[in-house]
Amino acid sequence: MAPIKIDDNICKGCELCISVCPKKILKINKEKLNSKGFCPASITSQELCIECAFCAQMCPETAIEVFKKERK
Repeated sequence: MAPIKIDDNICKGCELCISVCPKKILKINKEKLNSKGFCPASITSQELCIECAFCAQMCPETAIEVFKKERK
């Protein structure tokens, strides 16, 4: 499972998640509009995610879920 899931239909593209990501792997997808007319955030590189969940904590719409990877 991917560490980050962004609900495109809830995201309003406010960029708050982008501003707090320490790995700078979030961006606004300017080529996509959701049902509300906003360009949602997207993750550019799932494998670089460190699962800090800063993005989910910052999101005012609760459009982001962060899942912890299983550690061996």
